[in-house]
Amino acid sequence: MSMVAVEHILVVPTAEFHRLGHFQGFSSNIARYLPQLLEPTNVSYRPRPDMEKDPSFKQLIPYVIFRHQRADGTIALFCYTRGKGQGESRLHAKRSIGIGGHISADDSSCQNPYEEGMRRELLEEVHIDTHYDGRLVGLINDDETEVGKVHLGLVHIFDVVEPNVQPREDDICETGFVPVHELLADTSRFETWSQICLKALFA
Repeated sequence: MSMVAVEHILVVPTAEFHRLGHFQGFSSNIARYLPQLLEPTNVSYRPRPDMEKDPSFKQLIPYVIFRHQRADGTIALFCYTRGKGQGESRLHAKRSIGIGGHISADDSSCQNPYEEGMRRELLEEVHIDTHYDGRLVGLINDDETEVGKVHLGLVHIFDVVEPNVQPREDDICETGFVPVHELLADTSRFETWSQICLKALFA
């Protein structure tokens, strides 16, 4: 009988996040938290099943938002619905504007495990057939949900020249670039992180 390998993921002690300054929602104060949160002495790779139930650690998650400015000046964001095959079962059927996932121990051999993990997750989930300019814009923390208590999001905006982002996975459903004003008109359908980003960055 073969054993299924348990994924080990990048985490930081919640106490370290609190030491740097706890917040609820969105923070654009990147300098306060990075690179301290990614210091090798602060991070470790631990079994994912354990970490999903242990709020004494925060899983560090890159959360990439694709933004496109149309010819008429309208800003549109890539969004999708999470299918049942997506990793976090507590988010199934929710709409999202963020692409990303866990940084794995498999990424740790690279010079920058976080950047490598983000690149790998993007390659696995979407096909980006356009030039883009990406930057880190802030962090998300949501201690008001069970999912949020064990995750800490690092929010990146990728400005794409053309709206050519397509899903690679069947469980990234109902995709497309939607004008921001339409997304803001009904945020209740979105997962909490997306709601936080929409209100903090685009309202």
